[in-house]
Amino acid sequence: MSLFKKVADFASSPQGRKVIDQAKKYASDPKNKEKIDQVKNKFFGKDGKSH
Repeated sequence: MSLFKKVADFASSPQGRKVIDQAKKYASDPKNKEKIDQVKNKFFGKDGKSH
């Protein structure tokens, strides 16, 4: 089974939906969004493009 298929199956399961909901709540918090943006900028640069 491909990795993508496993991820898709997990995401559609009740457990996966719970994890996705928790991630959405975490990401919607302004403090957490700032942390996410800092990590994203560290990996992809400020312009959002990969190095």
